[in-house]
Amino acid sequence: MQQTDILLESGTNELEIVEFTVAGLKFGINVIKVKEIIKLQSMTKVPHAHPNVEGITELRGEVLPVVDAAKALGLAQSQNPQSDKLIVTEFNQQKIIFHVHSVTQIHRISWSLIEKPSMLYQGLESQITGVVKWMGEMILLPDFEKIMVELNPESGIHIDQVKKMGKRERSAKRIVIAEDSPLLRGLLHDTLQEAGFTNLEFFENGKDAYEYLYSLSEEGKKVKEEVQLVITDIEMPQMDGHHLTKRIKENNKLSGLPVIIFSSLITNDLKHKGQKVGADAQVSKPEIAELVTLIDQYIL
Repeated sequence: MQQTDILLESGTNELEIVEFTVAGLKFGINVIKVKEIIKLQSMTKVPHAHPNVEGITELRGEVLPVVDAAKALGLAQSQNPQSDKLIVTEFNQQKIIFHVHSVTQIHRISWSLIEKPSMLYQGLESQITGVVKWMGEMILLPDFEKIMVELNPESGIHIDQVKKMGKRERSAKRIVIAEDSPLLRGLLHDTLQEAGFTNLEFFENGKDAYEYLYSLSEEGKKVKEEVQLVITDIEMPQMDGHHLTKRIKENNKLSGLPVIIFSSLITNDLKHKGQKVGADAQVSKPEIAELVTLIDQYIL
């Protein structure tokens, strides 16, 4: 798999997805999360492991867990296992392998083509974060962070991390948060409330967050008096966090707002993307204590 020039660009509101299939359905994963794609190889089963963990395997000296994507997504097992593939991924500062049934191609698309799943889709809301309409077909984007947290709850955001910071004073400072995952919106709400920040405004994607901020500026309000900080994820339908940050920093009425990118994609290799669009700080999920420390720094 060749990673193309998109990985060198920032703020274009585009991404590349690796298309793969499970039980005949088409799914996609952000190329940035993918380290490599390999043939199915032998695994060692682990007693009492999570039901979705198929086993462990060694890859270049590392022992990595292999997740059965079919089980994790509630789908049928492969009918042709000899052609199955393993997608080696890294996000949330962890490496994990997903066992899928085939890997087909890479698509370069705009986040504006990705829609949030409707609550009317039976069973999809819990595992799918986006739906891509592509060439007359639908490609589903699984919530890989949620799958990871289900496997290892310790990899998620924990309110205890904030409690360890000691007693906190309450603050009326207003924070706008763009995060598409319902699970993470809930966790962020609870942990930031515990940290003393009670005036929180959540949006499901960067587009809605930007339109809200832009409307404040168009109404003649002093935006910095209405909102003191923006926190954004990177991967979101309609408008991603890099493009949101770029739009804020390019708007004279909004550019003074501090923007913190809080994402599973923050790595040493990718931090330059956030820096290029003008992010004031970047924190990898699930480091909530580090996020709170930065919030203190920028608005208290």
